[in-house]
Amino acid sequence: MASILKVDKLDPQSGTALEIGSSGDTITIPSGATFTQSGTMNASAITAGTVATARLGTGTASSSTVLYGDQTYKAEPGGANTPSFFAYLSANQALSDSTETKIEIDTEIYDTDSDYDNTTNYRFTPTTAGKYVIFGTVSIFQDDGSDLKIAQILWYKNGSKLYETHDNYTSNYLRGTSQSMSVVMDMNGSSDYVEMYAEIQIASGENNLRVESTNRRTVFGAYKLIGV
Repeated sequence: MASILKVDKLDPQSGTALEIGSSGDTITIPSGATFTQSGTMNASAITAGTVATARLGTGTASSSTVLYGDQTYKAEPGGANTPSFFAYLSANQALSDSTETKIEIDTEIYDTDSDYDNTTNYRFTPTTAGKYVIFGTVSIFQDDGSDLKIAQILWYKNGSKLYETHDNYTSNYLRGTSQSMSVVMDMNGSSDYVEMYAEIQIASGENNLRVESTNRRTVFGAYKLIGV
């Protein structure tokens, strides 16, 4: 029969240390009893088992939260740069002098959420709200005939011109040039869309004005920014 010792307090005789049990002994705190630790317990004393996540910090521990240094669970930082896409023009597209023309970028390299229309409207309509980097390059070309005056790339949002480049050539004869531009746009994730346009102006006449597709010279793409 086990002996029971009932006391209110145990103090070491020397006043420096108190040892309970010997090596190999098992000290059991039964279910329903409470062990209160008011002093210091070294973490190295935990040599087995798993500490419950609720004991590590406040908030809700889950697969989408992380434990921060202030001992609180918060949403996992970061995210994905999607929706995103990248596409190129597969065949030359004709241009008219001094006319803003939508570029019919028709061949996708990738489109994570199928948000780019490469067959009818040639527009990007992201299905997640956020800030997006919109980028593109247009290769504008003409055959021999006249000096190139102006070449530009234009970004249209929801049918209205929002950004454009502008190169003005005043003296040197040029047959072609490439225009590149990257911008950041707020998109609402439902109805907002963006399209890429180009324009060419020449000194006189028209001689096979076009956007070049050779070697994928004309491209259009976008991706969502994270952390903003």
